[in-house]
Amino acid sequence: MIAHYHGQIFNASEIARSLQITSKTADRYLDILTGTFMVRKLTPWYENLKKRQIKSAKLYLRDTGIFHSLLGIENNLHSHPKLGASWEGFAIEEIIRFLRMDNESCYFWGSQSGAELDLLILDGDKRIGFEFKYTNSPKITKSMHIAMEDLKLDQLNIIIPLKTQFALASNINVFGLENFILRNKD
Repeated sequence: MIAHYHGQIFNASEIARSLQITSKTADRYLDILTGTFMVRKLTPWYENLKKRQIKSAKLYLRDTGIFHSLLGIENNLHSHPKLGASWEGFAIEEIIRFLRMDNESCYFWGSQSGAELDLLILDGDKRIGFEFKYTNSPKITKSMHIAMEDLKLDQLNIIIPLKTQFALASNINVFGLENFILRNKD
């Protein structure tokens, strides 16, 4: 069931009803999976922004191979409806691991009106945002503008599955995952 929540907001009540357990038990099971590094639970970032914000965690299976296996994806990933979620989860793990960020520095952000940011990293006094898009031609979205403004991001990186890097706007850059890692390697 967690595989179907990959890249989505966790709803303990919904899982509890499906498994005929309490939502407290579902939360406890999720804590166990998180503690054993099977699941990444990105907590929501929220602050007083004069808009309603999402306050539930977003989940990812940390091992993409296990995620694919649980969904029965063998060799048809590029035509599977979870391709984008798979890319997002894989790239989030790689970015967090490469930057050596602890869980307390990594968040996602979303508003009730639909604006969201896949990954927010707080690094000292810097706020770095990440969007993960499985596309060859990323574009700046309204959601990205809202995140830049509301969260006062120092930088927004759009990570795509190509070997490339270019600027879309001031402080909004596109990177292939490999290019981001090579560019930021000390």
